[in-house]
Amino acid sequence: MAVLVDTNVIIDVLTDDPSWAEWSITQLDKYSASGLITNPVVYAELCFGSPSAEFVDDVVRRFGLSYQEIPRQGLFRAAQAFSRYRERKGTKVSPLPDFFIGGHAEAAGIALLTRDTTRMKTYFPGVRLIAPQSSDSGK
Repeated sequence: MAVLVDTNVIIDVLTDDPSWAEWSITQLDKYSASGLITNPVVYAELCFGSPSAEFVDDVVRRFGLSYQEIPRQGLFRAAQAFSRYRERKGTKVSPLPDFFIGGHAEAAGIALLTRDTTRMKTYFPGVRLIAPQSSDSGK
């Protein structure tokens, strides 16, 4: 089964994060044979602070990520999650990137490799998360 890779995992490796790089590298290696996926939201988040789109394209290649558009059903699910967020008195006025990432994973029926589990567990409980133990993640 393919695995959608969240931005934080890629950033861990790129920045050699002292707390998370080893865990993230291990997970990327472990699931690489399954097919690692990125999407427009993760790509855009990687562009923030990057010197060029070519740099990000190189990161995508080096990590062995396959680029996929978010399915329309995933966009619909992201909007539904955002609606539930607002009903719970969430303060953001437009859908959060995590909702698009979670919606993509849910609609495509693929696992999500992430360290940010709280929002995913709340709004996308059916998505299989590949994440550190909750006591390890600091979330």
